[in-house]
Amino acid sequence: MNILFDIGHPAHVHLYRNTIGKLKENGYKVVVTVKEIPSAIELLKIYNIPYLSLGKKFDHILLKGLSQLKYNYNLLRIVRKEKIQIAVGSSITITHVSRFTRMFSIVLDDDDANAVVLFSCLAHPFAHTILSPEALKHDRKRNKDITYKGTHELFYLHPNYFTPNPFVLNELGIKQDDTFFVLRFVAVKAYHDIGAHGLKTEQKLKIVEALKPFGRVLITTEREIEPELEEYALKISPEKIHHLLYYATLYVGDSQTMTSEAAILGTPALKCNTFAHKLSVPNMLEDPYDLCYSYQPEEFDLLIQKVNTLLLIPGLKKWWENKRNKFLKDSINPTEFLIWFIENFPSSIKTMKENPDFK
Repeated sequence: MNILFDIGHPAHVHLYRNTIGKLKENGYKVVVTVKEIPSAIELLKIYNIPYLSLGKKFDHILLKGLSQLKYNYNLLRIVRKEKIQIAVGSSITITHVSRFTRMFSIVLDDDDANAVVLFSCLAHPFAHTILSPEALKHDRKRNKDITYKGTHELFYLHPNYFTPNPFVLNELGIKQDDTFFVLRFVAVKAYHDIGAHGLKTEQKLKIVEALKPFGRVLITTEREIEPELEEYALKISPEKIHHLLYYATLYVGDSQTMTSEAAILGTPALKCNTFAHKLSVPNMLEDPYDLCYSYQPEEFDLLIQKVNTLLLIPGLKKWWENKRNKFLKDSINPTEFLIWFIENFPSSIKTMKENPDFK
């Protein structure tokens, strides 16, 4: 079987890399395509995953539309040349191309449809199957929709695939029992981010001021860091960030993904952006599992209060470890699920429909 994975975001490299590796080990031909995003390409190189480029990715909404036609054309050529039978991705492109070829498209989507309206309209109708976390069961009612117990972040942070490496701390002069904090600030510029925003510079400074009396502050950003925060800039290879998150005392930021990553790794996580309380999967991590907390920008003062409260709790990380273990007990290993689903496709669809708890 010839299988293709399409990468449209750096997080997708983490999402699919274990599945790609296992499928290759199992003897399948695997082709990886990527939109030209420097950080995604850097990760592919770090993990020694060969790739084919579909073209440059743009931030402007009009250029996105024009570039989508280019992606479709380039992928169509690759699919025909490589005789691809199944394509996997969080991708509009694979769904469109699948309707002009004999290739099946499997889309992984962990967002509520009303949060990514354009993606839902342009990808969902053309996908053959859509796999989503069970937290979205209320939002996925078509015959092509299949849900599983887990999250996207568990594809690469499940204990079967992730082992924290304390040597990462040595690079930064940190000991395992040191108190330190990881902050992540992102650039909201995807199409579904229109009208959305995260933390302002003055709010970021207030977070730093609240944390630094307790321990070291490390900041990672999606764009160039503000001069006022430069002294806290984290200089570390991107594939090592999850090890740092595991050992961190606390995570604070406006990144959706890193908030979930920290929570799943057993680190208290606080997020402030306009998506707070609106997305089913992060809401699930917050309630019932109490692994993270989200705040709208106008609730920023509540975030600071929560930070101060958490820092006064003895044995904070041990408490979070127990919460994390409960979440892991209730979840599957999604990488093993996806491998099984692909290897047994399309009969795996029927199996999951007849017995949703099969995996």
